[in-house]
Amino acid sequence: MSSTNTFAPGNVVVVRDEDWLITSVDESSDGPVLNAQGLSDLVRGQDAVFYPSLDRIRLNDPRDTTVRADDSPKYRRSRLWVESTLRKTAVPLSDDSLTVSPRMLARQLGYQHKAVAKALDPATLRPRILLADAVGLGKTLEIGMILSELIRRGRGERTLVVTPRHVLEQMQHEMWSRFAIPFVRLDSQGVARVKQKLPADRNPFSCFRRVIVSIGKLKQASARLLGTLNRGREVAPTPPELVRDGDLSDPLDSLGAPTITRGRVGMTVQIRTHIWEPSWC
Repeated sequence: MSSTNTFAPGNVVVVRDEDWLITSVDESSDGPVLNAQGLSDLVRGQDAVFYPSLDRIRLNDPRDTTVRADDSPKYRRSRLWVESTLRKTAVPLSDDSLTVSPRMLARQLGYQHKAVAKALDPATLRPRILLADAVGLGKTLEIGMILSELIRRGRGERTLVVTPRHVLEQMQHEMWSRFAIPFVRLDSQGVARVKQKLPADRNPFSCFRRVIVSIGKLKQASARLLGTLNRGREVAPTPPELVRDGDLSDPLDSLGAPTITRGRVGMTVQIRTHIWEPSWC
């Protein structure tokens, strides 16, 4: 047990071997109640309530921090830390200007910027964008530009990309090499390995912020796995062949979009902040 008079909003505490940020402190008949948000990988973004009378809570006091001089060449570590902090600072949602996409490893074309500007339009809460350009005009690049701008604004931290299997590796490579957006490729075996390391009630996709899977895996997935994929993602594809399927149309239609289908030119991108979440997950 810990002393409760030191807990205040903004403190970082360690509870059950995980780091938590205290958002508010309430009073109850059993003493203070700590409302916290997860910071470490396993609990990042999750809300929880802790009672100091029940849990062993350790406060991370900044005064206990040991200050060390940066001995890296030309203060490399310090400069990287400052730059990463600046990059993590979100751009206001009302700012519709292109901040990072024009500096990515891609040739700048006007029609691509128009698609990104429509996705960032503050007047549209749930933008749907159909990218129906011909083959080779850069639909994948437009998706990368949209994602990079959303991430810069703090709206793309958790992203799911569903794509046909024959372009999955290309999509993953383009997102990383051109836009520095890392996606973890998860198949059925990958999901099984992750679930072995997690508690039974944990979502395996919560371990990774950005995941890419193939449409074929979705076709073979059970309804419960579909619900797992849908939780917490902001960008995902809606394949036309799945939308016509009566069993899968509702969940996938609510997910949103980029799609690439063999013999068919076009992508549909839907950006949402709240994703359909079934009650049985």
